Amino acid sequence: MKALLYLCLMSGLVVAGAAAQLRVESGDMPSDPKAQKTYAQGVDWLRAGDRSTALGAFKKADKQDGNNCVACQKQMIDIGSRVGDYKAADEGAQEMIAEAKDPKNLATAHEEWATLLMREASAKNKDELYTEAEKEFKAALAAYPNFPEAVYGDGLALAHLKQDDAAKARFEAFAAMEKDNAAMRQRAERFAERPELARARMAPPFVVKTEDGQRISLDNMQGKVVLIDFWATWCGPCREALPHIRQIAQKFEGQPLVVLSVSLDKDESKWRDFVAKNNMTWLQYRDGNGDIARLFGVNSIPHTFSIDAEGVLQDEHVGDASIEGKLKKLCARAREMEEVQRTTAKLEQ
Repeated sequence: MKALLYLCLMSGLVVAGAAAQLRVESGDMPSDPKAQKTYAQGVDWLRAGDRSTALGAFKKADKQDGNNCVACQKQMIDIGSRVGDYKAADEGAQEMIAEAKDPKNLATAHEEWATLLMREASAKNKDELYTEAEKEFKAALAAYPNFPEAVYGDGLALAHLKQDDAAKARFEAFAAMEKDNAAMRQRAERFAERPELARARMAPPFVVKTEDGQRISLDNMQGKVVLIDFWATWCGPCREALPHIRQIAQKFEGQPLVVLSVSLDKDESKWRDFVAKNNMTWLQYRDGNGDIARLFGVNSIPHTFSIDAEGVLQDEHVGDASIEGKLKKLCARAREMEEVQRTTAKLEQ
């Protein structure tokens, strides 16, 4: 309990984008007045960080709407899978499929259920759930073939089932389809080259433009260990942890380590002034809308993630923590990998 006093809680910022992530549209909302009120209460509970109470509200709103509330069902799937209530999530997914009124909605319903099954398979480590997920992704594509998310998801399911050739084909197809999201396209291209990485706990892909104008992509930093530090100027514990992050950046200078500090400040000028005054010379990015924080599930700061040279998430800490030992091992492994690649390249010449 005492440790929580040293954190800056951020549940409102992180949850605020939940509706967008769930692709909730106006036509998905409940039509019954009572259901609308209950749904709004669920959103309030979600913003307050109480997922369990929010889930109960969305289930109630769905029933009040005659089990026709697609937005409620999407929330049931997402929140249910996150809190481990797979029964509620399954209920929402099956209702979505039953209520789908056109091929695109049917495909979305199957894709939502497939994504739920992937989460459950990961949590329970059951191959049969990956098999069920793969069937649902295929059902989504049968209903609506031009569905990039289902193509990518099917690639992930196939990779977990160790059907690497089929997974590779799916990732290649997604990369050809995806024109807007460069980070996801790069990740798919990487998985196409090495499908086994799709089975690892990969850090989420992203592309950002840092304060000094550099375009940074996580998948373009292969061969480098990456330390991501979420913080904000208004966060007292973050300011206290700043000398430690600076020390790490200085100590590991010249080694295969990239330090990226991601600020959650909304005031750009205040952030820039703070960075300059505190000599924060390593990579800096301002995540004013919380997009990157949501990708990583950050709900309190300071919060660090250590990612190895292959992009696999190795360590996560909330609050200031002793992470140098882990970073040292990851850098040593990165140098070993680089040496192996150099030796292999010479032999192939």
